[in-house]
Amino acid sequence: MGSEFSRQALRVSVDIGGTFTDLVVEQGEQMRLYKSPTVPDDPVRGILNALTMAADADGTPLRVFLGRVESFAHATTRGLNAVLTGNTARTALLTTAGHRDVLLLREGGRRDPFDFTVPYPEPYVPRSLTFEVEERISSTGAVLRPLDTAGLERVCDRLIEEEVEAVAVCLLWSTVNPDHERAVADVLRRRLPEVPHTLSHALNPSLREYRRASSAAIDASIKPLMSTYIEGLTARLRDAGLAGRILMVTSIGGVADVGDAAAAPILTLNSGPSMAPVAGRAYAFSDLGADEVIVADAGGTTYDVTLVRKGEIPSTRSAWIGGEGTGHMTGLPSIDVKSVGAGGGSIAWVDSGGLLHIGPQSAGSVPGPACYGRGGLRATVTDAALVLGHLDPADFAGGSMSLDPAAALKAVTKDVAEPLGLDPVDAAHAVLELTTEQMVRAIEEITLQQGIDPARAVLVGGGGAAGLNAAAVAARLGCRRLVVPAVGAALAAAGALMSDLTAVYSATVPVLTSAFRTGKVNDALDGLLRRCQEFAARVGADSSSVSLYAEARYPQQIWELEVPLRVRAFGSGDVEEFEADFHAMHQQILGIADEKSPVEVVSWGARVGVALPGSGGTLKARVSRRGLPSVRRAYVEGRGMTYVPVRPLGTIEAGEVVRGPVLIESPFTTVVVADPAATAELGPSGSLIINGGGAA
Repeated sequence: MGSEFSRQALRVSVDIGGTFTDLVVEQGEQMRLYKSPTVPDDPVRGILNALTMAADADGTPLRVFLGRVESFAHATTRGLNAVLTGNTARTALLTTAGHRDVLLLREGGRRDPFDFTVPYPEPYVPRSLTFEVEERISSTGAVLRPLDTAGLERVCDRLIEEEVEAVAVCLLWSTVNPDHERAVADVLRRRLPEVPHTLSHALNPSLREYRRASSAAIDASIKPLMSTYIEGLTARLRDAGLAGRILMVTSIGGVADVGDAAAAPILTLNSGPSMAPVAGRAYAFSDLGADEVIVADAGGTTYDVTLVRKGEIPSTRSAWIGGEGTGHMTGLPSIDVKSVGAGGGSIAWVDSGGLLHIGPQSAGSVPGPACYGRGGLRATVTDAALVLGHLDPADFAGGSMSLDPAAALKAVTKDVAEPLGLDPVDAAHAVLELTTEQMVRAIEEITLQQGIDPARAVLVGGGGAAGLNAAAVAARLGCRRLVVPAVGAALAAAGALMSDLTAVYSATVPVLTSAFRTGKVNDALDGLLRRCQEFAARVGADSSSVSLYAEARYPQQIWELEVPLRVRAFGSGDVEEFEADFHAMHQQILGIADEKSPVEVVSWGARVGVALPGSGGTLKARVSRRGLPSVRRAYVEGRGMTYVPVRPLGTIEAGEVVRGPVLIESPFTTVVVADPAATAELGPSGSLIINGGGAA
């Protein structure tokens, strides 16, 4: 084929999901999307398979194709899955004498305080591998007890005996005076040179002891695994012909050079879900000028939702790996994403009491839904959609695979219809309805609980399974406008191409506004700005954007709010302005403010972003014309199985209005618009804009 596209520089991003590996290739105004089944045993093979599909589609050898790639951004759940399954390195924790149980005492608790069937969680590092170091530093940074170097040598002897594979170090008040942690690191490098370690003050200078210890322990535990993975990924991509920059997506909604990600792999834990809000925000603003946005990403395993308020993507330091209160907290800034088990591969099942459930179990990519024909026997959301006629069995995943309707019908009949005493079509509809309800509940949790009416927001539907429920979800929420980006099936991968090289730094300088220590605070802010400048210089940037913020609260409060700073250094009147900003934010988020109270700042932070060539804009896409308008027997509520118009997305012209009920097919998703009152048209970016919602 040898198109002009193939002869110019490219940018590539990839997101490895539970079912498919998504690949987005972008060059100038052109963009292409590819999906290849994820290979759980060798995820890099899945990436190379997707890259081969892209090269073949362009009529060029893979080596030539990769030779034109300027940057390759990668989101992975490799580290996350290791933490969730416990397949991490044998890790030791070194902590101040007398504070051995910091990971055991933890934070949080049972969400249902009366559910005593939930066992108390085990610490991330077992007590048998937690060692005390004789030393003590005060909250002012004074050395109360010098570091016992002889005792530390004996601890190292134990570490060698225990054959530990990684070490986390978290000493009291190392955020104020890190000398002892640095001294411990010097001894570890000498005694255990092949064993990676993480210092809590360098990774996460947080005031909260559990979060700091937890983040250090998690980071250390995945360093061997992620170093091996990143080295293998880099070597195999280079061997295949990639000469461009390799980037890893981080949890804070940006990308980092692959070397930085290997040095702090905890930053990649929630990398996949963090990118969809970046893309969703961009498309909502580009197509509709909206800054109140609900971004939903429906993949094969989960349904991830984020609320964008006033154009700002929310972040949190309270991200849990595993169940809230029972899992493990990262303690680091992360895009605030709510996830539920309601993806295309989520398994539908009926319990002993006759209640239908969707997930959280997923068929994944192996064996996958029953209709994939790979040995899967359990009914999934995808199987139910196929039974309802919402999917074309002969043209799935961009034509890369076909589906087996008979297998889907058999699975839905056995797992859902027979236990519930329903017709298979009604059973399949029940599966889609319950999936929609779970999606709606997830969105209501992040909107209504923050005082936001979801009907006033724009819903962005992304992910390969989004189109099946997006219009129904919008209708249930009362959202009048729904955006399904042309790249929606790979929303997270597209977000990676819109992101900057990003880093976050923090400094612990507790202070009250009523007794503000201007000099000490300004010194901390100046140090943060210097670190941002050093970051920009290290990544080869001529310019960067830096934002400063404070984590603040009222005295005696437990949790902090992140308040942007208007200034780079505090001067006359700036403290009063900051107080007013905090009161206003507290009122907006929590519905109350105490304007006569001073404000307590726990820590100060800085975010630095360096724009990559081509990043920052909205990826425009026009799906090429595939197929002709047709009709297909499909389920419409109130009508049952009936003939429904089918419109390939590429056949919809700019300015054309398409009315429901209709099935709009793009290469990697089908958008179900069942409401006769709903209309669909193309937005400026090539996205599908649906007005009026519609119940599926």
